[in-house]
Amino acid sequence: MRAFVFNVLYWGMSGVYAILCATIGLIPGRFFLMHGLRSYTRFTVFLMRHVAGIKVEVRGTPPKNQKVIIAAKHQSWGDGIVLMAKTGDINFVVGDHMLKFPLIGWVLKRCGAIVVNNGGGRKAHKSLNDGIARSAAEARPILIYPEGHLTPVGETKPFRTGVYRLHKQLERPVVPVATNLGLFWPEQDWAKHPGTAVIEFLDPIEPGLSKEDFMRTLEDRVSARTRELEAEGRS
Repeated sequence: MRAFVFNVLYWGMSGVYAILCATIGLIPGRFFLMHGLRSYTRFTVFLMRHVAGIKVEVRGTPPKNQKVIIAAKHQSWGDGIVLMAKTGDINFVVGDHMLKFPLIGWVLKRCGAIVVNNGGGRKAHKSLNDGIARSAAEARPILIYPEGHLTPVGETKPFRTGVYRLHKQLERPVVPVATNLGLFWPEQDWAKHPGTAVIEFLDPIEPGLSKEDFMRTLEDRVSARTRELEAEGRS
């Protein structure tokens, strides 16, 4: 029953905020739009706790207003919502499939999101390079999911090298993020499960590693700590 009430409230509220943020997006600049988006994420976290019974515990230090790349585990629709609620003004690396959602594509473009072509190849490289060039001067974190897709709890997909290109070309530290939110809000499922979800910001990876060492270090840190958080959540 709690999950049903949460979903009705969440999706209804999401529709209202989509219209509101699309309207705010008509205002030049992104100051007011980002405030609207942060309001949406905070309201969602409020509903998670007080309606669905999902408390969010943050460990480590969210890198607010810092020129870093946040490389996070992605196992729940709520991942990006919670990260923005706890981190503030962040940019996103998203697939171009997100542009197909009514109003969402417009909002993403207005907030400066880095939209990557899902088809891969030269188009994906070009869209990522364009986003990197546009984001170079911004003093806010960039959120990317290295696996590229939602992944069920307990599983890991190969990390894609786009995160290394961001790290290399922008010369920014990468902050790995582990989570067990998928235990309580699984992928895109309607079901929700009460409990304490953990979002953990790990020690940053500084520039200087080779591509192979960087990718191995990032995947090992995120995957290992996520497995530990999943075991903790199940207990």
